[in-house]
Amino acid sequence: MAAAAKKQDLPPIGGYKKILFARNPAKTYFNGYQMIAAYFGITTASCYVYYLTWKEIYRDEIEMRSGRFALAAMLQAERDREYLKQLRRNRDEEAELMKDVEGWKVGTWFGEPIYKTTPADTFHDPIFKEFYAHTSYKEFAKRAFLKEWT
Repeated sequence: MAAAAKKQDLPPIGGYKKILFARNPAKTYFNGYQMIAAYFGITTASCYVYYLTWKEIYRDEIEMRSGRFALAAMLQAERDREYLKQLRRNRDEEAELMKDVEGWKVGTWFGEPIYKTTPADTFHDPIFKEFYAHTSYKEFAKRAFLKEWT
């Protein structure tokens, strides 16, 4: 077999193109002083807008706080009033439940006073379970486990 003549790979006629290696700097739109002036201008404008927004939010907070202060006394009085009403309902319920028991006096344990160290006509804060004694377990649990929900 005859060896085929191999053709050598040569550069194109006229040679290869020149390699571009010269520096081509980017076009500048602003110089350093203009960039610094723009930075301070934008910062000043944004601080002013932030101040306006903060002032409006702060005014709303003051208004809400004032409203809470104005309503606090009334809400506390209503809470105390409802508390006393519930104590009255508890006492009436105890009287209704124990009406058939001989010698039962409401607010005592078979005639024995519960609070022995205080005068007879003073207010006694009941413990939590006593306060919810005549309610459903659902109401008791809703109030008893309130901290776990917040």
